[in-house]
Amino acid sequence: MNAARLERQIFKVRSARAWKSPAETMEKLDVARCALLVMDFQVPVVERHAVGQDALLAATAQTIAAARRCGMRVIYVVVGFRQGFPEISARNKTFSALKASGGLVSTIHPAVAPIDDEVVVTKHRVSAFHGTDLEMILRAADVGTLVMCGIATSGVMLSTLCDAADADYRLVVLRDCCSDVDKDVHACLLEKIFPRRADVVDSREFVQRLSG
Repeated sequence: MNAARLERQIFKVRSARAWKSPAETMEKLDVARCALLVMDFQVPVVERHAVGQDALLAATAQTIAAARRCGMRVIYVVVGFRQGFPEISARNKTFSALKASGGLVSTIHPAVAPIDDEVVVTKHRVSAFHGTDLEMILRAADVGTLVMCGIATSGVMLSTLCDAADADYRLVVLRDCCSDVDKDVHACLLEKIFPRRADVVDSREFVQRLSG
């Protein structure tokens, strides 16, 4: 057996030993070290980019309520800019277009809005981590697991998931609490890309685990 083939077989064995099913991962969630990220659920984002708004909002609201009941941190992320948009570069294709359109209202949809002193992080780029204090907030609370929901799947979900995975967070993606107008891209991310870095589960399963 040549060295390259032997190395591939060793990698397969190690990967099989390390892999855990989403159910196994969910059983070991430490609520005290988890945070639920509710990302870009701003009114205009929901109205323009969410597919099946009612079902999406209902699933997300139920998840938030379950997290609050068991004492899990709920952290919100929104897109926002100062007057005049000084944070937006003309070289940034996505956000220069947003600037030209007049910006985006940061109001979170009332169906999933924060309460009391829940943290709201304002971001100026696609990822919830880039240029924000989210990492500091999570580190201060000793959070090691992120449960993620957001709009859009190909936007804030993808960018934040990649950053969080590279920072060694344990990740759970709630399948029915994210949405994208491009159904094919949405399905590809949830079925092929995200499972490489995160456990992808339905919100109902997540809520049942918290309630149990």
